[in-house]
Amino acid sequence: MMQFHESQMINRAVIVSEALKLATPEPNARFERQFAPGPAPCPNQSTHTMLPATLALVDDDTDFSEYLAQFLRGKGIATRWFADSDDLLCSESPFAFDFYVVDLVLPGVDGLTLLRLLRKGTRAGVLVVSGKLDHALFEKVISGGADMYLAKPVTFEQVLLGVEGVYRRSAPPPSRQGAWRLDEARRLLLAPDGAEVELSVSDLGVLACLLEAEGETVSREKLAERLGLAADSDPNVLSASIYRLRRRIERATPLLAPLQAKSRVGYVFRAALVRV
Repeated sequence: MMQFHESQMINRAVIVSEALKLATPEPNARFERQFAPGPAPCPNQSTHTMLPATLALVDDDTDFSEYLAQFLRGKGIATRWFADSDDLLCSESPFAFDFYVVDLVLPGVDGLTLLRLLRKGTRAGVLVVSGKLDHALFEKVISGGADMYLAKPVTFEQVLLGVEGVYRRSAPPPSRQGAWRLDEARRLLLAPDGAEVELSVSDLGVLACLLEAEGETVSREKLAERLGLAADSDPNVLSASIYRLRRRIERATPLLAPLQAKSRVGYVFRAALVRV
């Protein structure tokens, strides 16, 4: 198997590729006792549980992963399964998930390297679920960035409890603390870690529009209008403006830039954004 240097994989993580299409799994007697179809649950809004909205499951065990993904979706978690760590890293938004469940023995990048890469791009909770376990490896997994380790075999309910426990501790509180702040007078974007991002006039227009959207996606047409671009102008002009803004953020802070594209729709700021 070809070995990839960590720096090469970081470069691959920014490649935009087509989303992995998951096939509906066929019934399998191996997991029928764990996964029993029932009434469709309500969305994940329970006051008694705290679960992530999105989750990446990275495991090459097809039977286990397909049924675990169905189980988690049934609990209201939008779950996407990756059978290969490279598929996750080369997806359009590898660091945008709210939570990660990761095996250690994987095709492509091994689990320990994947943990280190995830920790460079996100602060989301990471639960390792693997049949490979010894004392030395446990220390490497935790020091590498995992929040919890479960040894296979495990039940789906145990995985869910692990996800809930980690997410409860790692999820950011719903407050202004930790928010990105837009200082229009000084033409600055202030990151939660205190970094200052110098902005151009067009940057200010884009961020003001995203702030007013309060977390909703802003269409390309609305952003173009805000920047004074003609309706028939080259769409690459807006794309270039967004790219420059994202690069300014990435150069100023190690935090993940929350400015994300919605394919063929527009852009969204996936973090709290307030005016100073």
